[in-house]
Amino acid sequence: MNASDSAARAAFDSLTADGSSSSELNLDVILDVPVSLSLEVGRTRIPIRNLLQLNQGSVVELERGAGEPLDVYVNGTLIAQGEVVVVNDRFGVRLTDVVSPSERIKRLR
Repeated sequence: MNASDSAARAAFDSLTADGSSSSELNLDVILDVPVSLSLEVGRTRIPIRNLLQLNQGSVVELERGAGEPLDVYVNGTLIAQGEVVVVNDRFGVRLTDVVSPSERIKRLR
């Protein structure tokens, strides 16, 4: 008799945050987890020679045109596009297009 004849595979139910088993997701456990939200106005690539010549008053041209929407990232993942707004003398962003959850999952792969 070898070890594979007497061994049986153990089966376990999925566990939730409170330790009970359930097929439903409980999102309450992650609602207070902080994430990093960032807005990207545009990008550019420049040689180090040009980077070292930048000083106060220098203008760096971006690849994105004026009036194009900003990209909104959460922890480095694109989740939306929006436009700059001013609310009570503070900058904000109005979301104009939100990436669908299925599209966000595709971009992670």
